[in-house]
Amino acid sequence: MKILITGANGQVGQALVNKLQGNAELLAVTREQLDITNEAKVQTQVQAFLPDVIINAAAYTAVDKAEQEQELAHQINAAGPEFLAKAAESINAALLHISTDYVFAGDKQGSYSELDKTNPQGAYGASKLAGEKAVAACCQKHIILRTAWVFHENGANFVKTMLRLGKERDSLGIVGDQFGGPTYAGDIAEALIQIAQHITSGQPTSYGIYHFAGMPHVSWFEFASAIFDAAVKHQVIDKKPQLNAISTAEFPTPAKRPANSKLNCEKIQREFGITPSNWRNALERIEDY
Repeated sequence: MKILITGANGQVGQALVNKLQGNAELLAVTREQLDITNEAKVQTQVQAFLPDVIINAAAYTAVDKAEQEQELAHQINAAGPEFLAKAAESINAALLHISTDYVFAGDKQGSYSELDKTNPQGAYGASKLAGEKAVAACCQKHIILRTAWVFHENGANFVKTMLRLGKERDSLGIVGDQFGGPTYAGDIAEALIQIAQHITSGQPTSYGIYHFAGMPHVSWFEFASAIFDAAVKHQVIDKKPQLNAISTAEFPTPAKRPANSKLNCEKIQREFGITPSNWRNALERIEDY
């Protein structure tokens, strides 16, 4: 199995490299090594390596900054995936592309399925949706994996922010009216590897869009509470700070966040036997953060 990974220094990218080293013929590139917004360089790299599968873990993820940097977000999240898709198609490779819950408005009751109407509310979500459409249009053998609330030992994320603030403050206000499924990046990597193995083994594959996120669904407030419970249990912090649930309106941000980021993961379980990420298990390794 020959795999090209872009965005190798991101949360999912690092997790993929850790799991695949020694288990596949691997070319993992950072943005410095391969700028996916440069179509000629993408084509040259893909033609030189000739991967069976390309996993695009490169993304512009600064949700608030995207409101001011819309062109940059579009280049990385839409144009880059389009160039990768065209390159993959040219050598009959499969493209596995990571997307986001932000393609939805977040105003639905219940969880979002792959068939639900997209309606991004900000520049980041719009750029990711444009990337999805480009991938689907340019590469027949594509898997678009939508995920949410990603965290890992490496990189900046909510878990690390909470641990830092928990050491600095006695009380914290955490948003309690946004709901989703925290997703461990190592589990996203595992899901992508399982799909890649399925494809390269020659089994019939249902290409298209899939949801993969964590269970159970919780609010940011509930997630923070679980983080601090694990941190105290594993002696990462001395005591749990006082947590106060606040509303989205009390914590304004430049970009609108979806109130509902719950992703229905039944399709990926049905097609590939992949179960949702167990984020509580991932918190048992909290001393590594």
